Amino acid sequence: MGAGSLSERPNRGNIPAFARWLVAENTWGVMSTIADDLGAPFGDVISYSDGQPYHGTGIPYFYLTTLDPTARYASREHRTTFTISEYPLGTCGTIDPQNPTCSKITLLGKLKEVEGGSEEAIWAKRALFSKHAEMKNWPKDHTFKVYKLDIDEIFLIDYFDGSKPLTVDEYFLPGHEGRWE
Repeated sequence: MGAGSLSERPNRGNIPAFARWLVAENTWGVMSTIADDLGAPFGDVISYSDGQPYHGTGIPYFYLTTLDPTARYASREHRTTFTISEYPLGTCGTIDPQNPTCSKITLLGKLKEVEGGSEEAIWAKRALFSKHAEMKNWPKDHTFKVYKLDIDEIFLIDYFDGSKPLTVDEYFLPGHEGRWE
């Protein structure tokens, strides 16, 4: 389950609000980067935050070190996918996580380092630490930095009828942040 108590799940028919809810309520997903040395995609479980609880921006922020292959690969090839499942939230009941009625979203874009010391980096650290308190105490000599996913495309599955049409502009429309009615 996401940090704190779960906000009310929006109606699936409101695709932008449902997508933003799915991103805001979760705290981790699977990030895939291009492993040039392996000649294949590389996937890793990554914690993230898109803002303080109930105040999501829709933009996932990450606290990464180049000691981990994910950030190292992304520093050479920024194209990245980040997949989040509804299953960890407990709202799928007992169905299999792969069942299309247990929603999942894949955000495709470019993973970019946020300028250290910037207002955005300070804000992102607060957001990350609000959902992942132990990150504050991760080793300083591992040079963790804040990254964000600059979203280019969105792939949302929430039923048996294929992916839902959702543009990045629709995803970021005002009114789909914060608490969902």
